[in-house]
Amino acid sequence: MYAVIKTGGQQFRVEQGMTLKVEKLEVEIGKSITFDDILMVADGDKVQIGAPTVAKASVEAKIIAQGKGKKVHILKFRRRKHSMKQQGHRQLFTEIEITKIKA
Repeated sequence: MYAVIKTGGQQFRVEQGMTLKVEKLEVEIGKSITFDDILMVADGDKVQIGAPTVAKASVEAKIIAQGKGKKVHILKFRRRKHSMKQQGHRQLFTEIEITKIKA
């Protein structure tokens, strides 16, 4: 059984027991969270597709960790103008483990 959830402006295909990194969620480590924006639920040949979401479907997850991703370096360079700008960014993330899928 798997589901497609929407969080942080992205869509993820999740199964029970799976761990993944999503956009930062303001929840403490060890707490549970419920996702209600379920776009699709599939159990073998039985597939439910939402319009836009599946009614009465939810996915429960446990927060494992909060952190920052790898640094992304941004370099803007203008040739022959003696101009250069450097910048870096580290995206915040939340690591979750899927515990239950309710259809």
